[in-house]
Amino acid sequence: MGLDFDFMVNRIPDFIKATVMTLKLSVLSILFSIIIGLLIEVARYFNLKIIGIISRAYIEFSRNTPLLLQVFFLYFGLTKLGIKLSGFACGVIGLSFLGGAYMAESFRAGVDAVSKSQMESGQALGLSKIQILRYIVMPISFSISIPSVAANCIFLVKETSVIASIAVGELMFVTKGIIGMYYKTKESLILVVIFYLIILLPMSIASRKIERRLRHGEFGS
Repeated sequence: MGLDFDFMVNRIPDFIKATVMTLKLSVLSILFSIIIGLLIEVARYFNLKIIGIISRAYIEFSRNTPLLLQVFFLYFGLTKLGIKLSGFACGVIGLSFLGGAYMAESFRAGVDAVSKSQMESGQALGLSKIQILRYIVMPISFSISIPSVAANCIFLVKETSVIASIAVGELMFVTKGIIGMYYKTKESLILVVIFYLIILLPMSIASRKIERRLRHGEFGS
């Protein structure tokens, strides 16, 4: 059987709304994930032992438990404790919780790649530890971390599909609803793939361009 193109055209507004919701989840979770990752790496840089222990436990817990389980705890478990959050809020918190651990590891790899001689040069110039972090460690480590951070951003966008499990109207939730209502599986799946590509392809292209520019600035032509 062929595709029902009229059906696909008529469902485009539904997928546009779902794409907007997916973008909201993605942008907020990526922003909070980057903030969490940076805070963890700054604490590690300054050798804050207690925070370091907590952050390591957080990273291991976050990366080794399913996002679905984390989201279910936020959405259903907290309700038992008298804390009621919207599905959207649970989605952002869950994605940020997961993404923060991955971002922290990306930034850690970038900071570890900064040579000791560069930091020692900063000390020889009389720079404080904060100034070394700001003017030496962060610029170099950021350029090194870009590919990994970009991959994490794309990963988080794709993980928004898990949030469909708590009835947030993102792309996967809308797709499942349309399939259940109209039994147009092929058409619905083609549409969801198209709209995911609309989000993810520009991100992938932009990350490659940013990486090339940063690498050119660091090493020259």
